[in-house]
Amino acid sequence: MAGYLSWMAEQIGISVFSLIVFLIWSAVWKIIALWKAAKKKSLVWFIVLALVSTCGILEILYILVFSEMKFNKKKKLVKRKRRK
Repeated sequence: MAGYLSWMAEQIGISVFSLIVFLIWSAVWKIIALWKAAKKKSLVWFIVLALVSTCGILEILYILVFSEMKFNKKKKLVKRKRRK
């Protein structure tokens, strides 16, 4: 495993430490976003987040923007009240 990480870091041109930090960063955001999508029963978002790897960018956008949106029955965007 260590040999593979060294090889991958060398191919990308970064240190092994930076690669590990990046992988942890990405995994944490992905887990939080998947948990939030599952909690909201948002199957489409769950599948997209599970399959697409965007270095945490899509996950952060989902957590901060898209998971806060609420639509009424006519698919019109309704502002959601924030919890305090």
